[in-house]
Amino acid sequence: MRVNSEQFPKAVQTLSALYELNEGSVKTEWFRAFKDDSTVPPLGVQLTVIGSEYDYFWKFRDVLLLNDTYRMEYDELKREFEGKEMDEYREAKNEFFQKLMNTSEFNKL
Repeated sequence: MRVNSEQFPKAVQTLSALYELNEGSVKTEWFRAFKDDSTVPPLGVQLTVIGSEYDYFWKFRDVLLLNDTYRMEYDELKREFEGKEMDEYREAKNEFFQKLMNTSEFNKL
């Protein structure tokens, strides 16, 4: 979720009423991560201020929309870890997104 800096405090307040703060994530004046582990699959929400150092999650979405190969690879990764430990999945997902950050598609955005 992306908001301007003026909207950020209200967005934090609103999301905090709906979701648990992800304590394992970075917390700054421009970024908060929330989670709901009770959903299937577990839900993660990243809140960023537009233009801040953490305002890059939208690029992952756009790269996946632009590139069928990456999207299929990500879908396969999710299938591979279905029913397995969430920590293992998150580690593999992080590796996948680190790889995406080094693609020309990501760097053009």
